[in-house]
Amino acid sequence: MTTFQPLTFSQIETITSMMQDFYAIDNYPIDIDVSKKLFQEFIADEKLGKAYLICHSTEKSTAEVVGYLILTYVFSFEYQGRIAFLDELYIKESSRGKGIGKQALDFIKEQASLTNVKLIYLELENHNESAQKLYLANNFEIHNRKLLKLKL
Repeated sequence: MTTFQPLTFSQIETITSMMQDFYAIDNYPIDIDVSKKLFQEFIADEKLGKAYLICHSTEKSTAEVVGYLILTYVFSFEYQGRIAFLDELYIKESSRGKGIGKQALDFIKEQASLTNVKLIYLELENHNESAQKLYLANNFEIHNRKLLKLKL
């Protein structure tokens, strides 16, 4: 059984530990102290979005944290209201291939509906074919626009 627990202040250490593992996959830099401060701000202001720990148990095991997801919110005139960015979805390697990713996407869609989100964006690395297959199988579409960035 998979459940999704809203992140609390006391769980910041847990999520930042997993973030290190997630970022290491593509050698992304991470400053844990900065991430912890950002979570303090993020949790305190629900207008910014929501973070959840993904917990999974079987008939033979108790629930354990196997991943996390972060949805951030943006207001869009083009899409007539609030849109979300699936900023991060991470599932520990030992828990992949068990349907947890699909359950996480179903949960995200449900939460988006409850919060009147009009659209969900996400980005993924080109080499992550398994994630792309998961998203495409769950009605995400390849966007015909390019995502650009300006680092300030």
